[in-house]
Amino acid sequence: MSHTRTLSLIVLSLTLAACGQQPTQSDLAAQSSLNAQATASAGGKKTYMVGFKSGQGVNAAAIGKVGGQLRRTFATIEAASASLTSAQAAKLAADSSVEYVEATVPRRAANYVVGDGDALGKPGGALGNLAVNWQPQGEFTYGDVALQVPALHAAGRTGTGIAVCVGDTGIDANHPEFAGKLAGYKNFMGDGRDSATLLNDVNHHGTHVSGTIFAQYGAGTGAPSQPSDMDPNGVGGVSPGVNLYVARVLGDDGTGSDEGVVAGVQWCVDQLSSQNKGGTEKRIVVSLSLGSSEGSKTEKRAFQAAYDAGALTVAAAGNDGNKLPHYPSDYPSVVKVGAVDNLGNLADFSNYNAQQELVAPGVAVLSSVPVGQGLAAKASAAGVPAYQSVDAVQGGAKQTVIGTAIVEAGGTGNQFCGTGGTAVNAQLAGKIALISRGGCTFGEKASNAVDNGAVAVILYNNVAGPLNSVTLGADMSIAVVGIPMADGLATLAAVQAASPSPVLGSVSIYAADYEYYNGTSMATPHVAGAAALVWSAKPNLSNAELRSLLNATATDLGANGRDNFFGYGLVNPTAAIAAAGKK
Repeated sequence: MSHTRTLSLIVLSLTLAACGQQPTQSDLAAQSSLNAQATASAGGKKTYMVGFKSGQGVNAAAIGKVGGQLRRTFATIEAASASLTSAQAAKLAADSSVEYVEATVPRRAANYVVGDGDALGKPGGALGNLAVNWQPQGEFTYGDVALQVPALHAAGRTGTGIAVCVGDTGIDANHPEFAGKLAGYKNFMGDGRDSATLLNDVNHHGTHVSGTIFAQYGAGTGAPSQPSDMDPNGVGGVSPGVNLYVARVLGDDGTGSDEGVVAGVQWCVDQLSSQNKGGTEKRIVVSLSLGSSEGSKTEKRAFQAAYDAGALTVAAAGNDGNKLPHYPSDYPSVVKVGAVDNLGNLADFSNYNAQQELVAPGVAVLSSVPVGQGLAAKASAAGVPAYQSVDAVQGGAKQTVIGTAIVEAGGTGNQFCGTGGTAVNAQLAGKIALISRGGCTFGEKASNAVDNGAVAVILYNNVAGPLNSVTLGADMSIAVVGIPMADGLATLAAVQAASPSPVLGSVSIYAADYEYYNGTSMATPHVAGAAALVWSAKPNLSNAELRSLLNATATDLGANGRDNFFGYGLVNPTAAIAAAGKK
């Protein structure tokens, strides 16, 4: 199964495809309208963040005096949001109580769909002398295995007594991995999706992130609502014993602004009993798999205030594959998290710079999505051993084809590339096309198969390992699945040996409750869960001491010592718990 979620910085349609449940056109229109309302209103007004000078409090009268409308107040950091025209904003900035007035900045879900040309970036294991190949074990995902969660879980380390607050697109609280166990939920998008048990996570990103932290062992939905290679009980989270809170700060299309993030983080911190806001938690980790390249003075204030209050915030490094800043992860008070794969290599999409602090699994991460809104797949070929894994390629149709001949598509390396009708194979009509990865995009291969009358496509990898978390870039009219290279080559050999007799195969894509996603979005909750495990074991640590301990005990990857690609290395909760010092 391989349906990943992304947020394209350019094309919102790709963004929407990136997170599972496909929003309807009415969903998208409604969200676009809401987002527009949040940034602009009648008379050319837009949303601005207003920071007041220290000791001034929130001077709502100053906003009203210039003709603006107060939207939200953030008393803890002496700031507010307001609807203002540009002229009103300039006039307000001159008020003696105001330190600054700034336009809101966008925030986006930080996950990524792998294309055909994507490769892994900086090697971690090779330079760091770490020879690993983390593989799932039952409900334990490969990410769990990388963080040694099986042994920690067996020892009773589940994060009990610690709160984790996820700021994201919402959550399906009815999913068996969460049902009846959510500690709190609040919607900051102003779109009426105020119940955790009614549809709110149209994007699916928040449910996926939350599952990595909190999915319960033995609570999965079971077949057929999951990939064929999954454990019947679903997946297990890194820290299933925490108190999980979810702040919905991104909309259906995975976008929002710093206004919502600041409000959400303030609500997360309010769960601390020390804040005298009715909260009951003593320690809280804030997990944010979102961001953009634009910083915000108000947001920076908010995260510093959260840190000063005792919260530990972890945030995604971003998926632009560059060293440019990405906020909120580049603020000094936030732990910046990059993504590695199951071999410990940095993903090519993972951002990196001097702020990089930790890395964690973020490539082909399996976790929960809203019930029935994910994709899973099955495929087989007569006379060929059962495939090691079968993954639904994003953009393939939910269809089932049974007992149909499998045909070698053709072209250089069986890659079936070509545009303008140059890829031709009349034998594909009414058959299943078997095609190798490489040479051109997945979408080009699938389009050529459709043009030649194929009824389904089996893509196989051109390097060792499964072919998951990939996309066609557009919706196709037939089912398209991915299989490992070894299975593809075995199928190809069987097809070639049987000719002219056919090798019959089957392909099916169906609804599921789990999916594989890529991104620093997926790495971030691994670190949040790990931090909760360590804090639970060492409750006397301050948030700053916990942060230092996580850095000091991380498994070094890349060049010796801290570097800008892997930071201090792979978060290692076992080593952190075992370290001498405060208990």
